[in-house]
Amino acid sequence: MTRASLLTAGLILALSACSEAPAGDAVVTVNLDGSPVKRGTSPSPTPSVAAGPSACRSVTFETVALTHCIADPATHAITMANLSADKQPFGSLSAFAGSVDPERIAFAVNGGMYGDDLKPIGYYVQNGERLGELNRANGDGNFYMKPNGVFFGTGNTWRVLGSNTFFETVGDRPNFGTQSGPLLLIDGKLHPEIQADGPSKAIRNGVGVDASGKAHFVISDAPVSFGQLARFFRDELKVSTALYLDGQVSSLWDPASGRQDKGRVGPIIVVTKREKAAAE
Repeated sequence: MTRASLLTAGLILALSACSEAPAGDAVVTVNLDGSPVKRGTSPSPTPSVAAGPSACRSVTFETVALTHCIADPATHAITMANLSADKQPFGSLSAFAGSVDPERIAFAVNGGMYGDDLKPIGYYVQNGERLGELNRANGDGNFYMKPNGVFFGTGNTWRVLGSNTFFETVGDRPNFGTQSGPLLLIDGKLHPEIQADGPSKAIRNGVGVDASGKAHFVISDAPVSFGQLARFFRDELKVSTALYLDGQVSSLWDPASGRQDKGRVGPIIVVTKREKAAAE
């Protein structure tokens, strides 16, 4: 082969190495440590990353990988979202993300039981407007495992209460509220129907508020039992009352890290940056 031919072949090889791979089967993506990317995430294309540090961190508890996100009332506000501008449920975190400025969002998670129409089946308050009544009926499924509970708040005061306690003690309508169930922890003790480490394991998420008023949101990155999730809130986060939010559809949007889980969701808990914190 002539010198000119060799140069031409080398140039073609170099250009091929820099070009995009041809269309075909999906490429298997992995994290930097070699582990597969979690189900439901969107590694390609990567969602835009918002400025500032993430409010979420990866942890391991009893060999189970979890993601723990903290909402601090000093720097964050909490609202609910369910319906888009056309009065239809967003249905996914990606649809919701397309309707807001990601720079204003600390993170968002699915939160609250819903029906086939993706609308709440229990207590639901958005921007001070009650769009769903407290549901204390009996039924089948996790939501009806009594006691269930309500995550709610106004301003920088957030709480988790059992539904009956909420009904009996809360007179003023909060600015936001969502009902789910069961309670994972009740005054520091596991729900009476939850085993220490039962056979039912799934992707799950929950929320609890600690003594300082911070709200802790936890989503498992691998199947976890109700008991394990409850103990993480109690033993690691020092939360006395925690509420189960949902199972396999558990999803998180964390703009700072680029994580945006896929999946069909109903009510969405939105943690936003307070204006002063966002400007810094």
